[in-house]
Amino acid sequence: MTDLVFLHKPLLASVVFLLIHISISPFFFPLAGMENKTNGSVEAKLVAENGQLPDPADWAFTDVVNYFKAAGFDEQATAFQDQEIDGKSLLLMTRNDVLTGLSIKLGPALKIYEYHVKPLQTQHLKSNANAPLHAPQRVTR
Repeated sequence: MTDLVFLHKPLLASVVFLLIHISISPFFFPLAGMENKTNGSVEAKLVAENGQLPDPADWAFTDVVNYFKAAGFDEQATAFQDQEIDGKSLLLMTRNDVLTGLSIKLGPALKIYEYHVKPLQTQHLKSNANAPLHAPQRVTR
């Protein structure tokens, strides 16, 4: 029996590492579903049916604040609240906006941009890549 455990220790260590990484990684944070509230904001739920966050373009600024609080950035979330950054604004933010425009410390700002803002922007672009473009309608007389 001990031989069996010994043979599988590297595999077990890999599985444990992966589970820990997934559980603490900001990108895999358990905000996967949201539902609309009457005030136009969305409320976080733990699990989404498709395993992805809803489109951030639909988030109110309170949803952005709650997202960053849930991700462990309580102090920095107030900067998003003070600047009233909603989902559409979040999707337009550049690295420079996050690093300098929000007046937050460099370390957390880098993590927020690399592990949250950029992946949310990528998710938004991928989910809307096949959406039809609305060409201007031509007026005929």
